[in-house]
Amino acid sequence: MRLAIGSDHGGFRLKQEIMKVLRDEGVDFRDFGTFSIESCDYPDIALAVAEAVSRKEFNCGIIICGTGIGVAITANKVPGIRAALCHDTFSARMAREHNDANILTLGERVTGPGLAGDIVRMWLKSEFSGGRHSRRVEKITAIERAWGTT
Repeated sequence: MRLAIGSDHGGFRLKQEIMKVLRDEGVDFRDFGTFSIESCDYPDIALAVAEAVSRKEFNCGIIICGTGIGVAITANKVPGIRAALCHDTFSARMAREHNDANILTLGERVTGPGLAGDIVRMWLKSEFSGGRHSRRVEKITAIERAWGTT
């Protein structure tokens, strides 16, 4: 598995903790920035990660900002991206199993590092269930096509 990870300044510290988890889990990843707590614009980082996942350069991605909301909104504008903001392990598992989420978003200001690590581990080990959920994911893709975004 290859994973793309990124954060703005509001998620920088949590990203450092998540990268430790990824190393412990043996995940091959690339950090798309930011590389400090200096203020930056979250859409720039979210777009870079989402485009890399959309182009299949990476299997999946994790993007972190202060709340996880802004990066989720941004990433979901990219065709083929299904970014899910998760605050607990159940949502992380369901995002993968039912929605085939290919990007996990987190918020440093709302999720502590211990819980974030558990969420990431659950998200990484979960797999898309397919079946009736495939039909629903296909409908999401059809919406992208109808709006000319694929």
